[in-house]
Amino acid sequence: MSYRLDITFHGPHQQFRYRIEHLLFSVRIGSRDDPMTASLIEGKPIADEIRKELRERIARLKEKGVVPGLAVVLVGEDAASQTYVRMKGKASEELGMYSQTILKPINFPEEELLRLIDGLNADPTVHGILVQLPLPPHIDERKVLVRIDPRKDVDAFHPINVGKILIGDHSGFMPATPYGIQEMLIRSGNPPTGKHVVILGRSNIVGKPLAAMLMQKDERANATVTICHSKTRNLADITRTADILISAMGAGAAFVTADMVKPGVVVIDVGSNRVPDKSSPRGYRLAGDVDFEAVKLKALAITPVPGGVGPMTIVMLMRNTVKAAEMMLEQ
Repeated sequence: MSYRLDITFHGPHQQFRYRIEHLLFSVRIGSRDDPMTASLIEGKPIADEIRKELRERIARLKEKGVVPGLAVVLVGEDAASQTYVRMKGKASEELGMYSQTILKPINFPEEELLRLIDGLNADPTVHGILVQLPLPPHIDERKVLVRIDPRKDVDAFHPINVGKILIGDHSGFMPATPYGIQEMLIRSGNPPTGKHVVILGRSNIVGKPLAAMLMQKDERANATVTICHSKTRNLADITRTADILISAMGAGAAFVTADMVKPGVVVIDVGSNRVPDKSSPRGYRLAGDVDFEAVKLKALAITPVPGGVGPMTIVMLMRNTVKAAEMMLEQ
């Protein structure tokens, strides 16, 4: 049996309060034979908290005559992409934001897509633009991403925003999934400051930007970061040194086993894998990259799949869109 005691102090000054609010004391009581059971870091309660904050910011914008607007462009009929686009539109509407979904056939010409983006760049009711990836093979993804106005690039894929992430310039945007992971760590009482963070995966969407974010000289970062990938040698030797392990490699279900982590590690599982399951109406269940049942017995805290990082991604996209509207109002 294990017990967890969370103690939070509030100081009178903003900087002091920020540091203390995220100080966590974890006390585990039990016999030496009792296995440790990790606390769950669930995305939905944290996402709900952020949505509440966003509603207040949106209300202030509306008082000034501004309704944050998000335009999502989908080319083709990829089933997963269609689901993501619907979720983004629904999330926008639930927050009282303006939502525009633009669907184009798979053979939509590249030049027409670029002209469409030009029109959205010039539209004052649109503060955020997102082109759903992947795009069909005949469209150059790089041309599309650089065509989006960096001030409306709420996916944070434009080279200008990527550069701002690297140098710690907060005037740009941060990509939704890494941004959500950072929030989960801080709001769950597991801040990265002073920790060794090992990230499995070097993608432009998660691994690289997350590493850049967590290594910054910043109260929300200050981590020592190691990136591992498919060519890393002696992977388990490295993952066992992690205070915080973030798996975003997409190597398959239960790739990260219990012998690859040290006791007391904090685990963020970004993976999403379909595992055949005859008991499920869909014929499969979703599982992460981490062997959840085994690793949770050694970890201090761990995210479930589903229900962990997933709910955070869309709410952080909404947060970027609200920020874009605020920035344009200031200009």
